[in-house]
Amino acid sequence: MKRIALLSDTHSYLDERLVAILGECDEIWHAGDIGSCEVTDRLLQVKPLKAVYGNIDGADLRVQFPQNLRFFCEGVDVLMTHIGGYPGHYDRNLLPVLKANPPKLLIAGHSHILKVIFDPKFQLLFINPGAAGQHGFHLVRTIVRFTIDGDQIKDLEVVELGQRGHLVAEPDGTPVGPFAGTD
Repeated sequence: MKRIALLSDTHSYLDERLVAILGECDEIWHAGDIGSCEVTDRLLQVKPLKAVYGNIDGADLRVQFPQNLRFFCEGVDVLMTHIGGYPGHYDRNLLPVLKANPPKLLIAGHSHILKVIFDPKFQLLFINPGAAGQHGFHLVRTIVRFTIDGDQIKDLEVVELGQRGHLVAEPDGTPVGPFAGTD
């Protein structure tokens, strides 16, 4: 059994409050637009990391991580990519793979839109964890945690990291910092 922390679109920003959340998991998976090697270096200090590069990632990250990553976790066939679309609107480069040999779990990032959808056409679970970074149009930073137990994906939860642009919060949750009060 493995507990997974799934994030995407950090765009060179890693909230240190996230580190404690990631530490509760067995592995960290990053679905691209990492932004800098400092992010992956920090993640690797916390737990083992599987990642793909995204469209904003430079040569330094593209050398370390693939564009697409297919692997088994426990008994679950996983395919992770950055630009994948979503059920009914998959990226045209991904469709041949799905038609020939669909995974049980498909992970994508890029859109900054949190989605968890079962796709009956390909009999797979699709997850986009939203965006954990500050850059983009998303309003709330999110990650997803879940458990893989044998061939089962279970105990999925969305973790909200706070509003984009709010760098710190008071103990009562009141945002402080350069973007505080700009909601």
